[in-house]
Amino acid sequence: MGLTQNYKLNIIQWYPGHIAKAEKQLKEQLKLVDVVLEVRDARIPISTHHPQLFDWIGNKSRILVLNRLDMISPQVRQTWTNWFQENNEVPYYTNAQQGQGVAAVAKAAQAAGVELNQRRKSRGMLPRPVRAVVIGFPNVGKSALINRLLGKRVVESAARPGVTRSLRWVRISDQLELLDAPGVIPLKLQDQEAAVKLAICDDIGNASYDNQLIASAFVDIITYLEAVAANLLPKNLLKTRYNFDPSDYTGEAYLHALAEYRYNGDVERTACQLLTDFRKGLLGQIPLEIPAQFASAEE
Repeated sequence: MGLTQNYKLNIIQWYPGHIAKAEKQLKEQLKLVDVVLEVRDARIPISTHHPQLFDWIGNKSRILVLNRLDMISPQVRQTWTNWFQENNEVPYYTNAQQGQGVAAVAKAAQAAGVELNQRRKSRGMLPRPVRAVVIGFPNVGKSALINRLLGKRVVESAARPGVTRSLRWVRISDQLELLDAPGVIPLKLQDQEAAVKLAICDDIGNASYDNQLIASAFVDIITYLEAVAANLLPKNLLKTRYNFDPSDYTGEAYLHALAEYRYNGDVERTACQLLTDFRKGLLGQIPLEIPAQFASAEE
């Protein structure tokens, strides 16, 4: 799409040592499980998929969970469902904070273990509960999903990477056990377009970025999507919210003009307001990615 190529982001990368440590921890968790619940952000389901994930999990069963269902419209949900199904994937949509869709995820995880226990039986072994882990980028809703699956608040849910803990299995049912520590996918933000969208959605976690650059990119993305997929976004969403039409502006120019119009020229405050309004859903149900931008699923 090339929308964000002009934005030089001041994103603090994880140091190579931190990335290596995080990858090692994740791989140690993955060794112990039969089923991986990969959680992505429904607003950016491609940018919240790590290209190395399939290498990490090998031939283990994987369940695709698109969280923040409440932040996209039913039309966007159906469009993505069709796209994933065309690419031989079945997405499970959740609103982990409210518990919506979580029961279906648990059922899918248990079903993935049927084959496991058939193999065990054929070798003369007794069946055992399926072991699962929830993994994903920081802040996509992993801890909230774990808490819902467990039916009680066991994992601290906060907008930051979780604290290190010894691994603990919690029995959900006779058929399913869950690792109570989420697997955090380490961030290597080499794809700057994905990095921008992660920042807009507040999915970056332990990083810092320039609010004005990110807000400008957000306006550019919205303007682009309104032009190519108006049926999937609220109509004139920025004009409706701020009574100020972005159509004659670049994202950066709109940010400055809106600051003059509404916020006494305070560009930083304007940027923060735009991002906060989006993240709280005050602009409506807005995807930042649509299937038409992606030819096929990443293998």
